[in-house]
Amino acid sequence: MAVLYVIGLLVANSTPWLHDKQLLDLNNMVGNVCIPLAIPLMLVSCSLSNWSTGKAAKAFLSGLIAVLIVTIIGFFLFRGHTDSQMFAQVCAVAVGIYTGGIPNMGAIAQGVGMDRTTYLYVSSYDLIITGLYLVFVICFGKPVFRRLLGQDTAVLQSTPTDDTPSLGFFRRHIILPIMALAIAVVSYLLSTLFPDSLSTPLLILILTTFSIAVSFLPIVRQVNNEARQRDRQPTAFTMGLYFVYLFCFSIANACDVRQMDLTGSLNILWYILFIIFGSLILQIILAKLLKLDGDTTLVTSVALINSPPFVPLVAALLGNKEIIVLGITVGLLGYMLGNYLGLAVFFLLT
Repeated sequence: MAVLYVIGLLVANSTPWLHDKQLLDLNNMVGNVCIPLAIPLMLVSCSLSNWSTGKAAKAFLSGLIAVLIVTIIGFFLFRGHTDSQMFAQVCAVAVGIYTGGIPNMGAIAQGVGMDRTTYLYVSSYDLIITGLYLVFVICFGKPVFRRLLGQDTAVLQSTPTDDTPSLGFFRRHIILPIMALAIAVVSYLLSTLFPDSLSTPLLILILTTFSIAVSFLPIVRQVNNEARQRDRQPTAFTMGLYFVYLFCFSIANACDVRQMDLTGSLNILWYILFIIFGSLILQIILAKLLKLDGDTTLVTSVALINSPPFVPLVAALLGNKEIIVLGITVGLLGYMLGNYLGLAVFFLLT
């Protein structure tokens, strides 16, 4: 995955002809399709018997508290001589992004009256810093978090499996991929019934709910157990990995640093950098106090900072597919609370 991400960044910033509008639209479409397909493929292969609601609650609260504390502290450190009202708007939008996601960003920006120029600065800097954070997660996240906080016991006790996709996996257990495809199609159709501002979080919620329900069907459990008895990953999970790899390449390939306006208010850039990596450090400290393992803390951080669609990528990186449900749950809770928290912080600071 790290190799694919680096290749995508190199391609994006060294081949101007790839940034033709039609090619960019195609790249965005690929990225948008990959995760709605990867989520059901990977979740139907999960065993949810060991999933802990208490752990999810502690993980979510530790991540949420870390983001809120660092965001508010950063407001006083980085606003400088900038208009306090404007920087409070930046702070509110940052809370929405890093507890929820892009849908929250747009809603809060409108709610606090942020002007278009400031909005472009925040969105551009966010893209750069979250991209750097994702590079860190892909290259160093697994060893760093497991060394600091320990490994998920579910992974330690699981049967060793081979995460490398096999060329012959299409021949066996095709029933789960067919079910996953049906889940993706039905979920997408249902999400189109709602306004655009709600379609993305609702799509993820519907995908997750249907996939979890299907994973409890006797025939699905039988196929997964058979694969594990042969020390192999279920076919559906392996197919999901391919879509995660493709997603990883497509998001990197869409990041052309040369096209970004980096000459604006640099204190916003340093502020966003402080939020992302400062909240990460504080979250690790809180996770240590709450006795959360490294896998849980990492997937929580990515779900909040990068949003739920990146959770399958982290699960594949960790070789721990059971963590997907926890990560997506944390991210969806962030989507639901992000607007409230962002607006509350704005009124508090003003």
